[in-house]
Amino acid sequence: MNLMNKWNVIKKVILTAIMCVLGFVFMSPFLWMISASMKPEVDVFTFPIEWIPKHWNLIENYTTVWTTTQFPLFYWNSIKVTVGTTLLSVTLACMSAYAFAKIKFRGSGLFFMIILAIYLIPSQAILVPQFLIFRWIGLFDSHLGLILLGSFSVLGTFMLRQFYLGIHDEYIESAKMDGAGHIRIFFSVCTPLVRPAIATYAILRFIWTWNDYQGPLIFLKTKELFTIQLGIQSFATLNGALYSLIMAGAVSAILPLLIIFIIGQKHVIEGISVGGVKG
Repeated sequence: MNLMNKWNVIKKVILTAIMCVLGFVFMSPFLWMISASMKPEVDVFTFPIEWIPKHWNLIENYTTVWTTTQFPLFYWNSIKVTVGTTLLSVTLACMSAYAFAKIKFRGSGLFFMIILAIYLIPSQAILVPQFLIFRWIGLFDSHLGLILLGSFSVLGTFMLRQFYLGIHDEYIESAKMDGAGHIRIFFSVCTPLVRPAIATYAILRFIWTWNDYQGPLIFLKTKELFTIQLGIQSFATLNGALYSLIMAGAVSAILPLLIIFIIGQKHVIEGISVGGVKG
């Protein structure tokens, strides 16, 4: 038995060491980006790689990025579009998921299958019709159009519907006996019970929208409306040979994603674990 315990300990140590090595391999591009953003330009491509810079240029690089370009404006545009899209998308996904899960109406199964079939259509295949429609109704080259474009999610409806289905109907029947309608049941009974799933989807929606490059590229033409992704592309075009500045801009661009994930990782893990138990 002692020999078996020792062997289990050795296996755990070996597995932990392998995971640490693999983790460093996967994290190395991100770590190099952070390191390069703090170096003078002449030290960016030194070999072997200096993970900890010998000569620091942190303040100068980030000051240049934030003061000599429209980076703050691009940042604000991304925050506005991402927060607006996330709030509207989560609201619509919750309402539609509740309707398909808890409201019985004729053809609900057919409508849900049609919505799932829409998910099979690549987004690139409907870009031209979307472009023509948005230009016709006057939402082209506007943040409102970009927010509406990303606010309807088949994946969000499908994912949240599974969690609403996991709520026992006894809760709803009890609320109906107390005189509550579907609006009251939705806000006061069902939605609080699926908060981990909502938080998970909200974080995913935030990340997808913040990283979106295709939507702003197609539906925005005014530079003052550019999001951070288009701003970084414009910045890289102007400073193509200055990789330290480009890396400083890239690090600045991913900071909100890190903050959101660190704050919400507990809800993500809880949502995944609850979904696994229900499944």
